[in-house]
Amino acid sequence: MKFVIKKEDLYNGIKIVERATSNRALQPVLLNILIETIDKSTIKLVATDLDLTVVALVDAQVEEEGKITLPSKTLNEIVSKLGNKLITFEMAPDTTSVNITCQNSKFDIIGISANEFPLEVYNVETNDEDCLEIEIKPLTKAVRQAGFAAASYETSNLLSGIVCDIQNEVLEIASTDGNRLARVREAIKNPEGKSQQLIIPSRALNEFIKMTSFIDEDSIKIYTEKTKIIFKSEKTTTISRLLEGQFPKYNQLIPSESPKTATVNVAQLISALERVAIMVNEKTSIVKMEFSENTLKLTADTPDSGKSEEELAINYDAEDLLIAFNYKYVLEALKNIECEEVNIGLNTGLSATVLKPNSEEDFVCLIMPVQIR
Repeated sequence: MKFVIKKEDLYNGIKIVERATSNRALQPVLLNILIETIDKSTIKLVATDLDLTVVALVDAQVEEEGKITLPSKTLNEIVSKLGNKLITFEMAPDTTSVNITCQNSKFDIIGISANEFPLEVYNVETNDEDCLEIEIKPLTKAVRQAGFAAASYETSNLLSGIVCDIQNEVLEIASTDGNRLARVREAIKNPEGKSQQLIIPSRALNEFIKMTSFIDEDSIKIYTEKTKIIFKSEKTTTISRLLEGQFPKYNQLIPSESPKTATVNVAQLISALERVAIMVNEKTSIVKMEFSENTLKLTADTPDSGKSEEELAINYDAEDLLIAFNYKYVLEALKNIECEEVNIGLNTGLSATVLKPNSEEDFVCLIMPVQIR
């Protein structure tokens, strides 16, 4: 195998695929990136942890065909530190040692045979008749806004997934970890009126979103194949397993209206929460919110350290209400609301609280309060 490649092209390709390499090396080859020549002008980079697989096609001048897997971390470090010149990769026949040269720099890396890399993770056939083409912009926006509430543990638990529901020209993304729920709806182009509901592992969608900065196209093709979902652009492919089961009927949990509503400036509330949280009890992360006429008072205290409080001017004319939250849940919701003011829908000190933008945007976040002892 021998090819010559631009440093920037190779570095971007590595950045696209590297996050799919395994952190737990049950198989040493899963710590590696597969490098394979495709034709005289293209190489393919592949990384996988068996749940998530990412493929990138990269321009190169291929002189001799071949394939090898090289350690992701080492490869990334070498390429990132090389000068912005052409890089030559050369592997002698019947070896797993690759010689990398760039101007006066020379490295020899020992890899693992490409025959040990699991072919089945990326050799997936796709049929364009079953393809759903979706604009990248509304998809990435919806995942960023409503994907944060998914459970963080990496298991096959459905709550670690994000629901992606497409009906006519509406894309609905939702996630919940049992303590909070986020849902957003975005208008999309779907001329054929295809409909689909999928539960995608949150990690897979979040990695795909990070990758979209390297994609030049305006839209992405989505294929489903048995238990897998495939996101495909001209030069990148992301393949993930799907989660199977019945996701909670989250729309039934969102109240249509709230007895009490406060309207608050988002930036001011974020700043106040971050200041008050300095004195929060790290075991509970609880911040109390006291709503009274046109005033919101935030307080946090730790018995051994002290107390903090801050008042904000708000629009609120209902009866006084004291309610407490894990402040991290409130902050994350506020940071995903893309508007100046938020409407906070309240009921009792133990009822779910609803956060909605004070705008036309169809975004809602439900947060369960904490019982004040």
